Amino acid sequence: MPDPTIQQALQHAQQTLAASSESSRLDSEILLALVCEKNRTYLRTWPERNLSPEQQTHFQQLIARRARGEPIAYLTGSRAFWDMELRVTPDTLIPRPETERLVELALERIPTDAAWRIADLGTGSGAIALAIARERPRCRVLATDVSIAALAVARDNAQRLDIPNIDFAEGPWCAPLGQPPFQLIVSNPPYVHPADPHLARGDLRFEPSNALQSQPDGLSDLRHIAREAHAHLTSPGWLLLEHGYDQGTAVQALLSTQGYQHICTENDLSGNQRVSVGKWEQTGETLA
Repeated sequence: MPDPTIQQALQHAQQTLAASSESSRLDSEILLALVCEKNRTYLRTWPERNLSPEQQTHFQQLIARRARGEPIAYLTGSRAFWDMELRVTPDTLIPRPETERLVELALERIPTDAAWRIADLGTGSGAIALAIARERPRCRVLATDVSIAALAVARDNAQRLDIPNIDFAEGPWCAPLGQPPFQLIVSNPPYVHPADPHLARGDLRFEPSNALQSQPDGLSDLRHIAREAHAHLTSPGWLLLEHGYDQGTAVQALLSTQGYQHICTENDLSGNQRVSVGKWEQTGETLA
């Protein structure tokens, strides 16, 4: 049997993925472009070209994994975020477009020529920290994570993208911050309720659960950061927290309890509550 053409391979892959993916054509093209080490335009320009046996075997393996639900980002090892192409692995969450809203809100508060100290807690692939560091080159960004494997991915992304104004530290939340204080702290912590049915669907099934779920109520890590962050902020200083679409009111209450002011919740591009912001201006004791 002759080796399949690009068109034939794509048609068969699309049929295979039809029941498991709403973007079967796009998924097929992305994976075949990866196998062929070409872009998707090449596939459309040369549909009659034959795949080698090695390419066909590799493509079939990737399609089988995608049919089982593995995320495209883990299969290709990369995901676009902001204006960067980031390496991602199963040790990190897959950066999502809605998190770009957190970056936008941080940049709105950081003057263009500022030389601030900024911290990103739970950096994962480094997406948030790297985007801020790239846009504010005079700032120094500290990216922290409890996962050594995730920090290795973030460091690699910083090196590949040639972003020098960023440092990395291992540890949970505020523990690695030390002194002096920071003018702004951001975080996209775990905030999914353990009983949320979305955890059993789509890409979430394959992403690290400790980066998604927050026991017992979805708010534990947000609560911890709100309680600890102000000890590491200048006065004034900013805390920005990404959270779930229905958690805005609860996170505002957490920030208020800890003494933050000018608290607000901002929506993402889909109109969902996504980021709550508090300004730290107090120097006295906070409520427990």
